[in-house]
Amino acid sequence: MTLEEIANEVVGFVQRNETWAIPVVLALAFGESLAFISLLLPATVALFGIGGLIAASGISFIPIFIAGAVGAALGDWLSFWFGVTFKEPIAKVWPLSRYPKLVPRGHAFVEKYGIYAIFLGRFFGPLRASVPLAAGILDMPFWPFQLANVTSALVWSAGLLGGGYLGIKALM
Repeated sequence: MTLEEIANEVVGFVQRNETWAIPVVLALAFGESLAFISLLLPATVALFGIGGLIAASGISFIPIFIAGAVGAALGDWLSFWFGVTFKEPIAKVWPLSRYPKLVPRGHAFVEKYGIYAIFLGRFFGPLRASVPLAAGILDMPFWPFQLANVTSALVWSAGLLGGGYLGIKALM
């Protein structure tokens, strides 16, 4: 099954089961932000599609936007915790081990840009999986990490879901 087919199935599920929109968006955003799951099943296309579905169906945008932001922030926080707890050996765990340059790239990005890397990394697929993990490995202070994590999750969720939402609204 292709990524597009999976995304279509998820959007179709939410369309048929609107009450599941919030937990589905939370889970997709969490998975998209967690270092391990994001490498296996990128959810960006499905989240964008759900944003369009929100516009077409009249589902309230705000609770789903918040669910996306919470899921994304939790995924990055857990990745950060993995980095703090397990340090460099975590890069040898599957599926990270399949991408040997990923964690060193995230490490270099965090060293170069510091706290800004947390915010910026959210918006670039490969970095999204490695930057919070690298920040934990590098023992970035918790509260500055969380500030960048939460603010970037809010902007990311608004942009991703809002892009689909506004795209469909413009066509209506």
